[in-house]
Amino acid sequence: MSKHKDQIYATPQDMIVDFRFDEQVAAVFPDMIRRSVPGYDTIIPLLGLFAERYAQANSNIYDLGCSLGAASLAMRRYITQPGCNIIAVDNAEAMVSQCRDNLAKAPSAVTVDVQCADIRDIEIVNAALVVINFTLQFIEPDQRQALLDKIHQGLKPGGALVIADKIVFAQDPQQQFEDSLHLQFKKANGYSELEISQKRTALEKVLIPDTLETHLARLQQAGFEHAYPWFQCFNFAAVCAVK
Repeated sequence: MSKHKDQIYATPQDMIVDFRFDEQVAAVFPDMIRRSVPGYDTIIPLLGLFAERYAQANSNIYDLGCSLGAASLAMRRYITQPGCNIIAVDNAEAMVSQCRDNLAKAPSAVTVDVQCADIRDIEIVNAALVVINFTLQFIEPDQRQALLDKIHQGLKPGGALVIADKIVFAQDPQQQFEDSLHLQFKKANGYSELEISQKRTALEKVLIPDTLETHLARLQQAGFEHAYPWFQCFNFAAVCAVK
């Protein structure tokens, strides 16, 4: 993984364009996400436990929005069922290229098929586990239900979907509380007011979070029998839904 420090927004920018997962972001992504997303270093290793629990023999495991492959690597370490295949998908070529390199450095008997594609265009088949890690928040809100419906249809009985995302809150006092703690978290990790402000502007139109209640309602509508929140740190949360 890259050890480069995220300094993308460290200097004043005349025009702040919408955030993109380009070569510049790919080069610093491990540092960026760990300093920006509270709980990331907890969620990623725990995905291995979900792979251990839900992987079925001769099934597919999907990592949708795989970025540099951290989730795929974590899951691959815990898969013991025979004949499993991980399908890792991201629409950013810079991320996919680095993902392939990272996976090649950690060979395993579990194959990983890395694809550069829009996750909305991927067919979900014979799936035992699907992970959408900090990715659903970048899909247009009116297209999220269709994606979840498709995932549910492609899951095997007893299969699971794990979603981790930024969330918002229905009550203003809680929103202000969680936002202030997230701000403290980023400052404690060395981000300046300028960096935080400029990145917030870049993400404003491309990262649109939901409430936890909205996530759960969508999962119920998609047909999942059970959906359980299993992690929250400030304004980031993770849910597991079981078919």
